[in-house]
Amino acid sequence: MPEHSGEPLFERLKRPNIQYLFLAILIGILAGYGAVLFKYILKFMQWLFYQNTEDMVHMADTVPLWMKIVMPGIGGLAVGLVVNFFASEAKGHGVPEVIQAIALRGGRIRKRVAAAKIFASAITIGSGGSVGREGPMVQIGSSIGSSIGQLFKVPSVHMRTMVGCGAAAGIAATFNAPIAGVLFALEIIIGDFGVMQFSPVVLSSVTATTISRYYFGDFPHFKIPEYSIVSLWEFCFYPVLGILTGFVALAFTKILYQCEDWFDAMSIPEWIKPALGGILLGCVFSLFPEVFGVGYGAMNMALTNSMDLWPLFMLIFVKILASSLTLGSGGSGGIFAPSLFMGCMTGGAFGLVLHTLLPGQTAVPGAYALVAMGGVVAGTTYAPITAILIIFEMSGTYSIILPLMLTCITATVMNSTIRRASIYTTRLLRRGIDIEAGRERHLLEHIMVKEVMTSEVVTIPQSMPLEQIVWTFKVKNAPYLHVVDEENRLTGIISFRDIRAVLNEDGLLNLIIAHDLATRELVTVTMDDTLQEALDQITDKGVSQLPVLTSKMRPQLAGTLTESAINAAYNSALVRDELLGNG
Repeated sequence: MPEHSGEPLFERLKRPNIQYLFLAILIGILAGYGAVLFKYILKFMQWLFYQNTEDMVHMADTVPLWMKIVMPGIGGLAVGLVVNFFASEAKGHGVPEVIQAIALRGGRIRKRVAAAKIFASAITIGSGGSVGREGPMVQIGSSIGSSIGQLFKVPSVHMRTMVGCGAAAGIAATFNAPIAGVLFALEIIIGDFGVMQFSPVVLSSVTATTISRYYFGDFPHFKIPEYSIVSLWEFCFYPVLGILTGFVALAFTKILYQCEDWFDAMSIPEWIKPALGGILLGCVFSLFPEVFGVGYGAMNMALTNSMDLWPLFMLIFVKILASSLTLGSGGSGGIFAPSLFMGCMTGGAFGLVLHTLLPGQTAVPGAYALVAMGGVVAGTTYAPITAILIIFEMSGTYSIILPLMLTCITATVMNSTIRRASIYTTRLLRRGIDIEAGRERHLLEHIMVKEVMTSEVVTIPQSMPLEQIVWTFKVKNAPYLHVVDEENRLTGIISFRDIRAVLNEDGLLNLIIAHDLATRELVTVTMDDTLQEALDQITDKGVSQLPVLTSKMRPQLAGTLTESAINAAYNSALVRDELLGNG
């Protein structure tokens, strides 16, 4: 019997899908060590600014007031210089830039981004910036994945998987949560749960987690409370908690971008704005040291029932303000940890009130704080699966799953109904990039309908009888006939489907006229509308083309605009934009 009747092992290892698995492991190794390096640099930066690496909650009394106010300003100045003169992608929370790179640039991220993000985020957090380190690690890992993909000439269709591998590795190494890392990459970054994406992302996440655990151990960042369901009545309270965490998430998203608008409107150099934001932040955490940096110290206090109601309630809004000042002014860091912080305080306050009123039917406040952490994450990111799994992995308690599901799904459904975009995609929409529609909106917003429409339309008078309408369809081979009055004003549209029902009726060919058959509830655009407005109409109404009128004041028929014409115009504009950008 032959040793192997099929393809040789060496040849099978050369298959692209097998090679991508090896690249995924390489990305996991590099991203894992990137996370280790980032944590050490972050600690060094905090020591550089404050000569102490403890949580600010424990060292606040030893830090002079002037230092609390000045040091975040100095850190902001350094970040402003890095962002404005080295890599603009390092600004903000990083995840939108990764999503944008996948959607519009084939997953290509500049190689310098990883180094810039490590430096900028470490300075921001080390000096007191009220942000998280998971956003930077997603961008750092994604940059590593993109660089590996470019180095090994991975085809564009598989580049987003390489980027997703880096993102998963970043989250997994940061939170010691490999499953959550995988789901974060698939749910938010790649947007695809296919097998071809799943296997490499899992390998990368597991590899990075292994490296992180080797250096920092297998333990969570938080003091997780003992969790158990005290009574079935508690399942009535968790949807309420989902609503509360949803509103907190909405408030965070709104205030963050309002703060960003406020700083954008300032007529001062861009690189100075993070310094101004840092000084304002310093004033905040000189009064509330709990919101310094990532804020794990205060979160542990809430989880272990060591905080009273008023501080818990106040810190929700103080953290929203502190994180909005940090990111809105141009600082660098993630929104994941601030969301966990806000959720922790919200759940702690809710649980404390509930436990005081119903001590025999409810768990301790720390249990609600733990569940609410997932609620705010789900409400900001619209990624409930990731939120559920990251809290489950950190707690290691199965009984938390049902409360987490109720809370996270409630928050996600409510917020996605109220506000279409998540905290990530809102930033892209503000740049004119609609990821859900797969388009850069700003391209279509600068093209007028009159530039793309066709004036070759088939028109018929309102008085045309059915017999002539049928003959016109045969001769003109047109999908629609536009019905107009004596002044060429559009009064309706007839499709072949409109006349099909009366074709077999005897004696109607000369009795029914165009006015009787026409659809009068029309969706139209004018010549001076933009293609984006036209596309929105097509998408909302489910039609394939729109009649074009001269203007709203003079609603005469000028032509027609098809969806295929919009697509052709968009593709041409996109190529032109890329050529100008590359030039």
